[in-house]
Amino acid sequence: QVQLVESGGGLVQAGGSLRLSCAASGSIFSIPTMGWYRQAPGKQRELVAITTSGASTNYADSVKGRFTISRDNAKNTVYLQMNSLKPEDTAVYYCNAHVKTTITAILNRWGQGTQVTVSS
Repeated sequence: QVQLVESGGGLVQAGGSLRLSCAASGSIFSIPTMGWYRQAPGKQRELVAITTSGASTNYADSVKGRFTISRDNAKNTVYLQMNSLKPEDTAVYYCNAHVKTTITAILNRWGQGTQVTVSS
């Protein structure tokens, strides 16, 4: 079975930085896609950034130039480096991955979420 475990959230002042990590474990053949979503109070969960096994990336417009997503395929781990944080970045951040457990079987998995709070 596959699970995702996140770490790195916390409290930071506006303009500061945090790095989130998400490690996938279990029976994994490959992970074509890994990404980060966030959900602020009263809002719907939204995509923040996504990366593929081929290292292509995509970002929400609100975080372009400030956040960087990367992955270590050998460790089945994805990172989100968050710089120049703003109060509006405050949310619970969730790791998501499409995980192939065999050559033909694929699962969609979510991490438990980690709180990021940016104070002004």
